Amino acid sequence: MVHGRTITVSTAGFSDIIDISGEVQSTVAASGISDGLVAVTVIGSTASVTTIEYEPALVEDMKELFEKIVPENIRSRHSETWGDDNGFSHMRASLMGPGVTLPVVDGRVLIGTWQQIVVVDHDNRPRKRDVRIQVSG
Repeated sequence: MVHGRTITVSTAGFSDIIDISGEVQSTVAASGISDGLVAVTVIGSTASVTTIEYEPALVEDMKELFEKIVPENIRSRHSETWGDDNGFSHMRASLMGPGVTLPVVDGRVLIGTWQQIVVVDHDNRPRKRDVRIQVSG
């Protein structure tokens, strides 16, 4: 059996991190699937999905890390070609990937007490991001 839902999140861009754990858990609960997998995927080439401990200090640490690994002002042939100055956001998203797949056990996503599922929007402007949550089992 497969059950899916698409949610939309509004972001500020520049590696804004949004907690979507509640939406994922509610989608799993609504699916009626007790054991299986949930895939969470953001649609677009400048955003990512991962898990972190979603708390203010770590959110800021993550943003600083992104800036160290792929700075906003890095030379980008993409930005030079298209003039949109968001080459860095494509690189950050590619390093992280668009999604995660997590186990579903007893009708709940199996994540740790301090582990949340987040969308990271790396683009250089606010966006509305569609996120597909697909449960199978």
